[in-house]
Order: sequence, then C-alpha cells, then structure tokens
Amino acid sequence: MSGFGKSSRRSFLKNAGVLGALAAGIAPVRAQDSLDEILQSPRRGNWDDQFDAVGTRAPSVKSRQPILSPFTVSYVERAMDVYRDIVARGGWPEVNLSQRLKVGSTDPAVRQLRSRLIISGDLPRNSGDSDVFDTFLDAAVKRFQLRHGMPADGVIGNVTLAALNVSADVRLGQLETNLIRLRSMSGFLGDRYVMVNIPAAEIEAVENGRVAQNHKAIVGRIERQTPILNSKINQIILNPYWTAPKSIIQKDIIPLMRKDPTYLTRNSIRLFDQQGNEVPPETVDWSTDEAVDLRFRQDPGKINAMASTKINFPNPHAVYMHDTPQQSLFGQLLRFESSGCVRVQDVRELTTWLLRDTPGWSRAHIEQVIETGENTEIELSEPVPVYFVYITAWSTDAGVVHFRDDIYGRDGVDALMLSSNTL
Repeated sequence: MSGFGKSSRRSFLKNAGVLGALAAGIAPVRAQDSLDEILQSPRRGNWDDQFDAVGTRAPSVKSRQPILSPFTVSYVERAMDVYRDIVARGGWPEVNLSQRLKVGSTDPAVRQLRSRLIISGDLPRNSGDSDVFDTFLDAAVKRFQLRHGMPADGVIGNVTLAALNVSADVRLGQLETNLIRLRSMSGFLGDRYVMVNIPAAEIEAVENGRVAQNHKAIVGRIERQTPILNSKINQIILNPYWTAPKSIIQKDIIPLMRKDPTYLTRNSIRLFDQQGNEVPPETVDWSTDEAVDLRFRQDPGKINAMASTKINFPNPHAVYMHDTPQQSLFGQLLRFESSGCVRVQDVRELTTWLLRDTPGWSRAHIEQVIETGENTEIELSEPVPVYFVYITAWSTDAGVVHFRDDIYGRDGVDALMLSSNTL
C-alpha cells in the first residue's frame, strides 16, 4: 500500500467505504458524505506517512539458543560466509546524514541507508528506492539496533550511525575473532549454568541447552574491568553486608570523606580494625590513606550497595554478582558502570532459579526473608557453573547476526569501540 499516491489512496478508501455501505444496507450517498468528512477532518492525521504504520514494529531478533551453545560455532561460520560474499561484492555504502531522521523525513542519505540495511539483511530488497524515511525503513533501523544491543527507538543517533558505518570487512574480522572465543567454550558447560557476556552487559541462565532466563547486567567500566572467569555459584546471601574492597576505599570513599565527613554515617557504613573492633570515623585521619587498613562494612538495607542479594562464587578477583538500589541504570544504552562486579536486573528471578534444587527456598520464602532485613547465608545444594565471557559477535539459529560494542578494546580494532569514539 505504501506505493499509492494521494489520489489513489483516497480512491481506494472511497471505494472501500461504498462497498462496505452497500453490504451493510446503507445508502451510498450517506456513506460517501461520512467518508468525505473523515478525509477532510483536520484531526485525521497524516495518511501519507502513517498508512503503512504496521511497518514500525521491530522484528524480534531474540533466540532461546544460548550464545555458548556448541551450535553457535557453526552459525558463526555460516555468517562468515555471508559476510565474505558481502565484502567480495564491495561491502555496503557509508551513510552520511545531515539531519536526524524520523518517519516522513526526506533526505538524499535515505537511499544510502536503504542500501546499507538491505545488504545487511535488515530491510527487504523489494522495499523500494525512495528518499523518504518511511515506516518500513524505521522498522529496519529498529531491527539493526536490536542486533547491535541498542534500544530499538528508530532514532539514528551517534552510536547507531557509528555502528552503521563500521565496514563489512571489519565486521567479518570481528566474527573471525569471536569464532576463536566461541570454539574455546564449545564443550559441555553443564546441564544448568549462568553466562555473563561482558560486552553485551547481559546474562543468560541456561538449562538443558536452552535459555531459561535473560537478564540485563551492569558490568565494569573501562578503568575497572569485569574479569573473564569460570567458577561455580555456591552461595546466595540475602540482605548482605557490603564490604568495600581496598580499591574503592582508596579511590572513592577516602576522597568522599575528605569532602563530606558524614558520608559513612549517612550510608550506614561502619569501620572495623583488624581485631574486629569498631572504629569511630572521626578518629581517622582522612588526609592520609591510613583508612585503607580498616574494614568498611555497610549494614543490610535498601541503600546497601548490593541491595537485597549477593551471589557468591570462588574466584581470585574478589568479584561477585548482586542486586543494586540503582535500578534506573538498567535502562541505559551503555551499562558499564560498576567497579568490576556484576549487577543483575530482576535478581530475585535468577536467585529463585539458582535455589530451585535447594530445599525450602521458594520465591515466597526468599521474599519473606528479604522483608526481615536479616543477613541470611544460603549454601546451594548443587553449585551452578558460571562463566564470565567476552563475546562481541555471534549468530543465532535463525541466522540473525549480533554485534556488540568492543568496550574494553579486546578485538583490536578502534572502529569497534563505538562508545569511546562517539560519546
């Protein structure tokens, strides 16, 4: 329908209205008058731009196939064949926008955008060659954004534009780099396991070869990176105490205390010496770093840095997974805000899944204990493997190719560090 001109659309609507009126037993003249009123009404909206509004739906790119599935290797190999062909044919055009596009916008760069998205498979080849940003192109942009881990808002901002203009040969190289990483993780990982994909800032809870749960995550910022590791989740702590690591004491808390001596008290953080004796904050010389030798422990509560839950697993990096009082961070485009640990959205869903085989720990009981505010340690009956990985490119069983920002620069190509280059 989107190819209709104004007159043909109006004729179609008029004819449809007359046929409908005849079928309903209404006089054609009255039906025509009513339709004219609708078409001529100033409140009727913009038929030219929105007639094909169904196209604004972003196609799903999700899959229940785990990223670390042994089949992912073959899916990536197929994707590499596709990208080799794209590179051999000259790649895709660069998109040069002079304005921010929205549905109905006209710009010469729209044709570049159409070509770019057709070549990458986000826009059907029969979608036309107009320089108008229509709703089908809007849907293609949203699909592209979803494949690249961005909010599907259809807005071509700096990060989306930078991702569009990463060349096909660089994307092929990214697939090659990640194929090696995926092959190293393609063995048996466990009937149940948790996977944290650091550059995607996402978590998969996997059971019997399928993704049982997806969770957004907050991972380490560039200067305090979340490490790659393999371990087993062996403990859940509800209403945890938070003990600040020395790096945070030195880099964050001591400077804050120099500016605001009430910071520790306001945040329910208490100090203890090596013998376990509590130390009043006012007795510490905050102009020096002597406080690094003390233990900084925050009491359980809503303002606790780990909020309701801490998920423990042995590792040499002293990192863990946890809840957070800062839930708004999960809505951000870039979720690289932590000091190395991993914050989990909807952590109680994950906790319930982890404790499923530990007797007595239903979701209702977990909620009851959290309500008490009492520090409660729970040992898992059967530890669950956990893998922190760094995968910036993969493909799914449906042939959807995903790419993510190389936030830590481990892919070796500056163009893939989108957030560093555009923000």
